[in-house]
Amino acid sequence: MKLQIWTIGKTHENYVREGIDVFTKRISNYFAVEWKIIPPVKNAASLTEDELKQREALAVLSLLKKEDYLVLLDERGKQLSSEELALFLQQRANESEKNIIFLIGGAFGVHEDIIKRAQFKWSLSKLVFPHQLVRLMLSEQIYRACTIIKNEKYHHS
Repeated sequence: MKLQIWTIGKTHENYVREGIDVFTKRISNYFAVEWKIIPPVKNAASLTEDELKQREALAVLSLLKKEDYLVLLDERGKQLSSEELALFLQQRANESEKNIIFLIGGAFGVHEDIIKRAQFKWSLSKLVFPHQLVRLMLSEQIYRACTIIKNEKYHHS
């Protein structure tokens, strides 16, 4: 199973890049992992919020394959404990999912077409975080879930 983390926006800021790199390397000991940074829409400032979300959705949907399992990070999604995330990943592996895509949407959220396409909507928290920090927290939580699956000591419950 391959894990992909997709995000709309700029490349990783320096203040989070090192942490993201560390956790991505650690995840790669358990699953193939890849980051895809989808560039911001051109002329975004001249678009309405809905137009921007539509264009971002077109970019994302054009990259998705039919068989990809899409996990949308959304503050209105289901919250999971670290153990529940580990179980979620293990279940996807048991179901022989080939690609799990974790999508961090744009600054205004995602278009309804993405929401409909997502097989799972996951909330890291009811709080809203800067996208750069979400990238770091997501990579750490995926790594934590991997260690829970393997019953390793990184996670202390």
